[in-house]
Amino acid sequence: MPVFTITGEEDPFLHVTLRHGEKIYCEANAMVMMESNLELKGKMNGGLGAALMRTFANGESFFQQHIEAVKGDGDCLLSPTLPGAMQVLDVGQRQYMISDGAFVAASSSVNLNVRTQNVGTALFGQTGGFFITETSGSGQLVVSGFGSVATLDVEAGKDIVIDNSHVVCWDSSLRYEMSVSTSRSSGFLGNLVNSVTSGEGMVLRFSGTGKVVVCSRSRAAFLSWLSSTKPQ
Repeated sequence: MPVFTITGEEDPFLHVTLRHGEKIYCEANAMVMMESNLELKGKMNGGLGAALMRTFANGESFFQQHIEAVKGDGDCLLSPTLPGAMQVLDVGQRQYMISDGAFVAASSSVNLNVRTQNVGTALFGQTGGFFITETSGSGQLVVSGFGSVATLDVEAGKDIVIDNSHVVCWDSSLRYEMSVSTSRSSGFLGNLVNSVTSGEGMVLRFSGTGKVVVCSRSRAAFLSWLSSTKPQ
């Protein structure tokens, strides 16, 4: 099995070691360096329909990079698009939901599937309502977050609420609800007003037992701040 190692303290590289015949896939433009025994190809994972769904629903690249050790053992270095930390996750007994833009790389035996959820319940019932990427298969998955990353443990009876823009991925066994504020009793309009006045955006409420990976920075908030600093 390919070996994923995170190298460096700040803005680290993902170092991947492959034996002859092994292969991985990663987000487009992630490859920084690879040895000559390796071969890189652009492919559509899961066919045309799945590639289109990932592109339009989740903002991922239409073609992903596939790296295979065709001539012998070899190493490569990968890097995520945004500056920040990465985390290697074991997929198999535990599967994950992945936020937009968080995917970096995976073993070829790990699949990324995009599925839809009910938009109406997201707006009025505070659940679902967006496209989400879910893993299947077994192997290893590498995700990245803007800034630092940390893993939170969700325990039964102790729900946690996280700003949507700080969520990297979560255990697919967890139950979750999406809303526009941390309140569960104000109704949709009340929650919307509270969201505007408190400065909160969409939040995810997780319950059950499992893990959530979060990042310290919000890409949306950073882009908003960057836009506000531009000369008019």
